[in-house]
Amino acid sequence: MSASGGTKAIVAALAANLAIAVAKFVAFLFSGSSSMLAESVHSLADSGNQGLLLLGGKKAQREATPQHPFGYGRERYIYAFLVSIVLFSVGGMFAIYEGYEKIKHPHEIEAWYWPVGVLVFAIIAEGFSFRTAIAESNQTRGKLSWTQFVRRAKAPELPVVLLEDLGALVGLILALGGVGLALGTGNGVWDGIGTLCIGILLIVIAIVLAAETKSLLLGEAAGVEDVEKIRASVVDGDTVTRIIHMRTLHLGPEELLVAAKIAVRAEESAAEVADAINDAEKRIREAVPIARVIYLEPDIYDEAAAAAGENPAKVPGGPASPDGITPGGDASGTDASDVDASGSGTTHGSSSPGGAPKESGH
Repeated sequence: MSASGGTKAIVAALAANLAIAVAKFVAFLFSGSSSMLAESVHSLADSGNQGLLLLGGKKAQREATPQHPFGYGRERYIYAFLVSIVLFSVGGMFAIYEGYEKIKHPHEIEAWYWPVGVLVFAIIAEGFSFRTAIAESNQTRGKLSWTQFVRRAKAPELPVVLLEDLGALVGLILALGGVGLALGTGNGVWDGIGTLCIGILLIVIAIVLAAETKSLLLGEAAGVEDVEKIRASVVDGDTVTRIIHMRTLHLGPEELLVAAKIAVRAEESAAEVADAINDAEKRIREAVPIARVIYLEPDIYDEAAAAAGENPAKVPGGPASPDGITPGGDASGTDASDVDASGSGTTHGSSSPGGAPKESGH
């Protein structure tokens, strides 16, 4: 897993959660606090989350095979999705059940100093983990807000750890509040209410993470900045005169597929077109290093036919769009209505060493 995957943040969160889970469970045994039991399960689930993220990062590094020619980069998305659906949901449902039972059958908290002491220790440890996740995220976040970063990040690990740590800190505060109110009032119902709130919090975080990782699993295009860099790199103004249409797709957090139909001059020979495509691929990889698999299809752009509307496929991005983006599509060129209707052209594809097998044909 690359540094952008936030390995340091994952390991820090794993170490903190394992220590906290043990401490919380010991506090539950001595005090009987349901908030402590729910929080111990929460921390144990978080530890499993980090284990899954590390496993997904390891599996994603496998080399491409004939059965999986684009590699295993999406393993990281799958394991992040498992984290959001299975472990968060299980932890959340358990906390809701435990809170409901405690509200129904409340009892006083014994040895109050155990849960209070452990909660204070846990807040400090989770704060350290959260700080590490923030520092790791700031290296790639740029000028994005935190909401934008979680929504747009192509590497799922950091958003998962950030939301985990945030949820853990809020959950600890809820648990501390529940225990404190139960001790202050002598009514164990408050402990159950705190536990119930922790369960609801976990499920909300699970829903947010599931929505974001689902989008990554379905396949997201490159970011706007990378798309613009690719567009600027393809056209050389000599052999390659324009982009007719282009598609990008993340095969993994650090693996990008680029497919484009490009316009070349009619008088160029096949050898000259092939050289121009090779040069364009080199420029793309220099501008966007994660562009590992590139397929460029040359075509002859007929300006007169395009102006007359006789061949929409030879118009950049479709009819009446000079910038190479299909009307109604976005800057990444992901609009499905832009279909190659010409039925002609030569396909040239390649991938970087270690990625999918190199392909080229005429």
